Amino acid sequence: MYFSQGSCSNMNCATFMVVTASLLSWADAFHHHSNKGKEKDLQYLVEPPVYAEVTARRGQNITLPCVMRTKPPHYRVKWTKVDPLRRGVENIILISNGHADKHYGVLGPRASLRRAHALDLSLLLFGLQLEDDGQYRCELINGIDDESVDITLRIEGIVFPYQSSRGRYKLTYVDAKDACAKQDGTLATYMQLYRAWTEGLDWCNAGWLNDGTVHYPILHPRPACGGDLLPGIRSYGPRHKTQEHYDAFCFTSTTEGLVFYVPGLLNFSEALNACRKERANLARVGQLYSSWKFLRLDRCDGGWLQDGSVRFPITTPRERCGGISEPGVHSFGFPSQGLRLYGAYCYR
Repeated sequence: MYFSQGSCSNMNCATFMVVTASLLSWADAFHHHSNKGKEKDLQYLVEPPVYAEVTARRGQNITLPCVMRTKPPHYRVKWTKVDPLRRGVENIILISNGHADKHYGVLGPRASLRRAHALDLSLLLFGLQLEDDGQYRCELINGIDDESVDITLRIEGIVFPYQSSRGRYKLTYVDAKDACAKQDGTLATYMQLYRAWTEGLDWCNAGWLNDGTVHYPILHPRPACGGDLLPGIRSYGPRHKTQEHYDAFCFTSTTEGLVFYVPGLLNFSEALNACRKERANLARVGQLYSSWKFLRLDRCDGGWLQDGSVRFPITTPRERCGGISEPGVHSFGFPSQGLRLYGAYCYR
């Protein structure tokens, strides 16, 4: 479990369960698509029954498989990233006629066809980024006919709730996106939040997701978190992106660097300097979560982070760590930056 805190008093907890919808959308991501209708069987492409979802971490290289059954005499292959927020908009990555390739958009320079054999249309993606998470489509165009298969790329990572230093529910949608980016993350997708809930995320405060909706995940119902409502992902639905304010759910993955602790009774400025002496910077919140998740960073000591918050990561709960019973990254909030009570978590 990550940790739990806060309440859902905003909007009088007028929430509802949407877990069923998430399961349906998840199942739909595993189904192939044909522009000529789902009733038409694939003639040239092999539907991916095994590799409908590919999992990788940030920075890795991966292959999204797409293989022909038979090779038509003349064809084009088009790889796109499906944008669930803008239906009908094609984010083209690569188009090939089997001899020459043309690359498009932000993904194009990091993409190529694998061509392991004559029937191979698989896409190679290099140096994965957080934003690469999502659904991809391999489309074979043969004259006036076309057919396609969809494959989901899941970036393995962790979702963490994030609150403004000014307090609870202070972030517009744009503020939330900016806050996550500053902490080495992106606004989480609904599916990422759902996976985090299944892994133990329990959090009362409602937060923005990347599609402009607002949710919060509950494992242990309690009076301050919706009372007798069942466990699940509770939703406020789509909210006004500039006029309404909530917290944020951010998503991050592995990092190239290392988070380490510098002991001492330091104020915020002294913590900055302590990291610089180690040829490092104060760690961002996402970097601390990443080190806890993937490197099992475990310390009882509170330490300053880049945003002015003080946190500590626990992998193995024990009595001398405040009696906290659950693993997670725990927060002391945003204390006065003049206090000399904490060490520093540095990133190098």
